[in-house]
Amino acid sequence: MTRLIDWYFKILKVMVVFFIASMVILVFTNVVLRYAFNSGITVSEELARWGFVWLTYTGAIVAMRENTHLGMDSFISRLPLLGKKICYISSHLIMLWCVVLFGYGSWEQSVINMDVEGAASGLSAGIFFYGTGIFFSVPAFFILLKNLYLIFTGQLKEDDLIGIRESEEDMDEGKLEELQNEMEQESERLAAAGKNQ
Repeated sequence: MTRLIDWYFKILKVMVVFFIASMVILVFTNVVLRYAFNSGITVSEELARWGFVWLTYTGAIVAMRENTHLGMDSFISRLPLLGKKICYISSHLIMLWCVVLFGYGSWEQSVINMDVEGAASGLSAGIFFYGTGIFFSVPAFFILLKNLYLIFTGQLKEDDLIGIRESEEDMDEGKLEELQNEMEQESERLAAAGKNQ
């Protein structure tokens, strides 16, 4: 089951790359055609806009699983363990409720707009635009449930309760020294390359 889930998230990462690449190609090609040849691809703006929506929600699913969303740890890191657990649980319960509301609203909008076609593409707005909310809500719901399960069963360490590090002060000394060594080596390499030229 774990391998299947890992494959699912690998596919999501490929989808993120696909959406970025297709948006760049569609918009760039359209700009070149408009300015150089006084023509254009009618459907490109609409597909690029919908691609951006899909990119956002697909990336949000991946970021949620990997705990890479933006955050602020200056307050939470100073709390005792119990305070960190209370904040973690309450924030996850609030997010869970928001995901349920968002998913329900997306479902309603998808049903309402199922027969509404995009102006340029003719594709269903219910599926290809509002359906992104359902696409996001279902995995996000299960990710949040899994995180709550892990904290209630005691499988999360104290460091896991703080998902985001704001500054280098929060890094452990080994990682900080390693980063400084890499920066010094890169500076020396660039200085040597500059002398050779």
